[in-house]
Amino acid sequence: MIIAIRVVRVRRHIAFDRLRNFRDLGGYAAHRGRAVRWDRLFRSDSLAKLEGADWDRFLALGIRTVIDLRYPWEIEAKGRAPEHERVTWFNFSVEHRPYDQAEIDPGVDPWRHLADRYAEVALDGAKELRQVLGVIAAGSGPLVFHCASGKDRTGLVAALVLALLGVSEDDIVEDFALTELATDRLIADWRAANPGRELRWPGYGRAPAQVMRLFLADLNAAHGSIQAYATDRLGIDDDVIAELRSRLLI
Repeated sequence: MIIAIRVVRVRRHIAFDRLRNFRDLGGYAAHRGRAVRWDRLFRSDSLAKLEGADWDRFLALGIRTVIDLRYPWEIEAKGRAPEHERVTWFNFSVEHRPYDQAEIDPGVDPWRHLADRYAEVALDGAKELRQVLGVIAAGSGPLVFHCASGKDRTGLVAALVLALLGVSEDDIVEDFALTELATDRLIADWRAANPGRELRWPGYGRAPAQVMRLFLADLNAAHGSIQAYATDRLGIDDDVIAELRSRLLI
């Protein structure tokens, strides 16, 4: 069992020089005994960091669609994925209440705090989340979605997609928590980009399983199920869910 887990982790993470959190969402058991396709759906931290050999590695994956989940002002300040004739780029800013994780009060319950921020995105970003799911369902080739660290906004979208594909809660939570493997590098990047500034919140860059479990429990309590949230709150119809499964499951 230990060997199998190691093999999955090596397969899931794709190494880049500057990207810290690029992962393949394939391989999870899903709806009616099917599984999520490998090499079809990826999640990442900011693709604005792509250059040189990393850009070549990215193009070798055959990705046709990039969904950037960041605010337009983040893109203006930090840049976006390089342009390429075969890659279609979308920006859907799913978060509507910006906050600085480096400045979160160290005294608050950190995991409850993050779960509450995810709940805000699930509420405020309904329109954009519907658009994201629509683009993923309609795509014809490999696709990647990302935010800044590939942790919170990206983690929320990954959870919704995997849930609609019929992936178990345990696997959704496990996928979310894999970002913990990138935490040290995310912190190092923050310190390099913010010389002289104090990192007040000890939970910066963290993605413990408890955060996703709290978020999913809240969403289920409010709507009955993740699929009910998608249909009732986001306005996703059964055809889109069917398209997601047809495109992403084997």
